[in-house]
Parts: sequence; structure tokens; C-alpha cells
Amino acid sequence: MSTAKPSATSATSPTLHDVARAAGVSLITASRALGNPGRVSDATRMRVEEAARLTGYIPNLIAGGLKSRRSLTIAALVPGISVAQFLPTVQALTTDLDRAGYQLILGQTGYDRGREAALLQTMAGRRVDGIVAAGLLSQGDTTERLRRAGIPVVETWELSDRPLDMAVGFSHLKVGSAVAGYFLAKGWQRVGLASGDDRRAAVRREGFLSVIGRDVPTAIVPAPSSVALGRQACARLLEQDPQLRAVFCSADALAEGVMIEARARGLRVPEDLAICGFGDADFAAHLLPSLTTVRVDGAAIGHHAARLILARCRGEGVETPVIDVGFAVVERASTAGS
Repeated sequence: MSTAKPSATSATSPTLHDVARAAGVSLITASRALGNPGRVSDATRMRVEEAARLTGYIPNLIAGGLKSRRSLTIAALVPGISVAQFLPTVQALTTDLDRAGYQLILGQTGYDRGREAALLQTMAGRRVDGIVAAGLLSQGDTTERLRRAGIPVVETWELSDRPLDMAVGFSHLKVGSAVAGYFLAKGWQRVGLASGDDRRAAVRREGFLSVIGRDVPTAIVPAPSSVALGRQACARLLEQDPQLRAVFCSADALAEGVMIEARARGLRVPEDLAICGFGDADFAAHLLPSLTTVRVDGAAIGHHAARLILARCRGEGVETPVIDVGFAVVERASTAGS
């Protein structure tokens, strides 16, 4: 009768027993040093960590999670990893979670509700300790299961009177209204919109039009926005109204494209065409001319979201589950002095 030989991996993979033996400590001490270092001395922790490094030991996080019922992971869902406005939020969230011993798993929805539901189902199946979403989640069977499972959720970059759980964001309707008011204060009547086709951009369009009081030339492009799509949008807007005076863009990348196309057509910015973006991307202040835009503190959104999700993971109450971070219209050369 033949006997199966263990695989090379199983034969050579170091165990916690190997680490304990190498460090000269008990198995329970090695376990505490790696899983709950606050319960051992610094000298012991360092000795065990060094033994783990030398032996090549990799902790079994799944087994540890089954025992503690915590995975020490938080899922974050964003429409696209290429969308610059969400990066400060993800960075702040990652930093704060890391300090608390949590890791971030990033999922990309692609502005697709079906993809969003599938990701939520997967993340819940992997027993993440919480979920942070860029935008409001679609209410349905999947989100209802999250609620029943008691998984903390923070919806960000948007507000709702009835969030799924907690929310950190601002009013996109008020953003559109504020930009429209800014345009009217400048005396501009022949204005237009270059907008992505996502829901949040649609809400900003609604706010803009409600203050302008009429339909205006509009070019809607597929999200996520890009410079190339901005150039296309500008061309379409000028076909609708060659005398267009100002354009509100749903993203700074679109605004940069509008600016490039306008200048390629011999138009001066802002003397002939004023341009306002949204998001205050890193490049906005460095364009020529610099770009007027709507600033949202994305890092603050990430810090607030981390604080809320960590409090819930610790079983603590949250006094303010909905936080409005506000926004500001930042005037720069692309609209100033025109």
C-alpha cells in the first residue's frame, strides 16, 4: 500500500510552534505576541517577531478571524480607481484604519449598480468588519442583508435623510445651485453644462438648472470623466450655442478638456469662455489659466468615515451618524476678472 507524501508546501511551511521554539517562549506567549502584542513585553514581542521573520512564518488570519469573529478588514467601494477626487478619501481611510490594525480591501463598481451589488455580496461573504462606499448604495436585497447581518456601513461623498447606516458627505444639489448663483452673479446668461452621466453629476445638474431657471446647452458624457471627453463636450456645446459664455463641468478632468478645446478654437479663457470644474484636483490650481472649481475636503471624509466605522466595530455608539462636510467654490483665473 502506498502512502501519499506531504506536499513541499505543507512539509516546509513553518508553524507557530516553530516560532515559539525559535524565540524560546511558550506557544501561548508566541500567539499573544503576534496576535495581541499589548499583552506581552516589548522585548518578548520583538523576540517573537524576529523569530517569525527568520522562520518565514505567516499567521493564519482566517483561523484567527474565526476565533474572534473579526476579520480586521474593511471594504471600500469606489466607482473607479482612476477618479482622482476619491483618492484623498481612500488615502485618509487607509491611514486611519492601518493605525487601528485594520486593512482596507478596495472594490471598483464602475458606476454599475449590478456590479455594486455583486461586490457587496462578496465582501459580506468574506466577513469584512465594515463597508465604506463612495456614494449612496442602492437599496435592495443586498443592502437589506447587510443591515440584518449588522455590518457597519458608511456611505460617503453624498448625503441622505435616510442613509443605510451612517453617512459622511455633502449636498450635490446645493453644489449645482451654488455654481449657478456664482455664474448669475457674474452676469452670465449664456451658460452650459458638461456633465458625466452618473447619478451624482445628474443631481448637480438639477441644482444648477433650478437656479438658472431654464434649460441650457448640455453635453452629457459617460463616466468616468476624462480630458478627451471634455474636448468632445466642449465641441458639442459650441455647436449648440457658438456664443456660449460659461461652462460648469461635473469634474475637473472634463473642465481641463473643455479648456483645451476652447483654446484650440481660438477662444480665450476666461475672456471669451469662463470654465468651472468640480473636485479641486491636484492639477486644478496649476493649469493655465488656473481652474475655478468646487472644493470638497476628501481627506476629511476619509477621516470621519474611519472614525465612524471603527467606533461601530468596537461596539460603541455613534452620536452623529450623518456628517455634512460642506463644500466651497474656489475662484481662480478661469472665471476671475471676466
